[in-house]
Amino acid sequence: MQIGIIGLPYSGKTTLFQTLTQTHIDHSALQKREVNQSIVKVPDQRLDKLTEMFNPKKKVNATIEFVDLVGVQKSDKAGAMFNSQFISKVKTNDAFLHVVRGFEDETVPHPSITIDVARDIRMLEDEFFLTDLAFLESRFEKLEKDMMKQKNKDDVKKELDAMKEWHSWLESGKPLREKELSADEIKYVKNYQPMTAKPLLIAVNLDESDVKNAENIVNNLKKEFSGTKIRIEPFFAKIELELSSLDDEEKQIFMDEYGLTESPLEKMIRNAYELLGLQSFFTVGEDECRAWTIRKGYTAQDSAGVIHTDFYNKFIRAEVTGYSDFITEGSFAKCKEKGLFRLEGKEYIVKDGDILNIRHG
Repeated sequence: MQIGIIGLPYSGKTTLFQTLTQTHIDHSALQKREVNQSIVKVPDQRLDKLTEMFNPKKKVNATIEFVDLVGVQKSDKAGAMFNSQFISKVKTNDAFLHVVRGFEDETVPHPSITIDVARDIRMLEDEFFLTDLAFLESRFEKLEKDMMKQKNKDDVKKELDAMKEWHSWLESGKPLREKELSADEIKYVKNYQPMTAKPLLIAVNLDESDVKNAENIVNNLKKEFSGTKIRIEPFFAKIELELSSLDDEEKQIFMDEYGLTESPLEKMIRNAYELLGLQSFFTVGEDECRAWTIRKGYTAQDSAGVIHTDFYNKFIRAEVTGYSDFITEGSFAKCKEKGLFRLEGKEYIVKDGDILNIRHG
C-alpha cells in the first residue's frame, strides 16, 4: 500500500519524508523531479510487548510505502497547480498525506506570504475537485459517442449514469471519498483513480512552540474538514528531526521535556495505516514475532493466504486468541483454560490484534 506525500513548496513535506524514512534526500534529485519512496515500519506497542514475552530471533513490523512527490506549485491565481506529470504519479497512490505549513519562518517565506492552514488545505482540495471534474467532462464525451454504437450499450449507459452522479456529487462540494459506492462504482474508482476518492491524512507542520496548543489547532480544523476518510494530525518537523537522531532513552527524556507521551510521527504512521482500511494480526513464537497486514473484513482463510499461498489453499482451521486476552492471562495455556483460545473456520472474520496459528494440510 502506497501513500503519496504532497504539499506546497516549503511546507515541510520532504522533511517529513526524510524523518519518516530516516533517509537524506539529495536536493539535486528534487530539482530533477525524481520520486523518492521508502518502506516504513508501522509502530505497534502490541508487537513490542509480544516480542518481550517470546524473545524471538526476529521481530517484523507491518509496513507502509511512502512516496515524496514533486509537482505541486502555487499559481498566480492563488491556487495549487497540478501538472500532468504530477497527476500521473499521484493516481497510483492509495491515499494522500497532505503536509500543510503552520509555522512562521522569515528566512523561508510561504508561497502565499501569510500562514493560513485552512486556506492551504482548501487550495489543494479545490484542485482535486477541478482535476476530477475535468476528467468526468472528457469521459462524458467518450461515453456519449459510445452510446451511438450498438456494442455494450447497457454497460456504457450504466457507466455514464455513474459518472453523472459523481459529477453532481462533486458539484455539491463533496469529495468522492465520502460517497457510499456501489459495486460498479468501486470498479470505476479502481479503473480511473479519481483524486477526491483517495483517503486523506493532513499533517499540520507546526512550530515547536505550538506543542501545548496543537490539540486546539487540530480540533478547530476538524470542524471545517471532516469525514470518515480524512484525518488531521499535528507534526513538528524540528522536534521529529531531533528525535530521529536520539536513542530510545534520550528520546523519552526529550519528549518528556515537551510533554509528549509519544512521537506525533509514530501516531501519524498508525493513522495512515488505519486510514487505508488496514489492520494487523500477529503470529508469535521463538523464531519470530510478526505483524501481518490485512484489510479489515478479511477472513481467517484470506489472512492465512497473506502468510503463504499454501496456507490459503490447504487451510483447515485457525487457532485464535485475542491480543488483550493473551496479555491478561499471560499464556496460551491459561487462555485455553478460560475458553479464550478458539478454533475458527475459514469464514471467521479476523479482528485487529488477533494472534493466529494456522492449521493447514
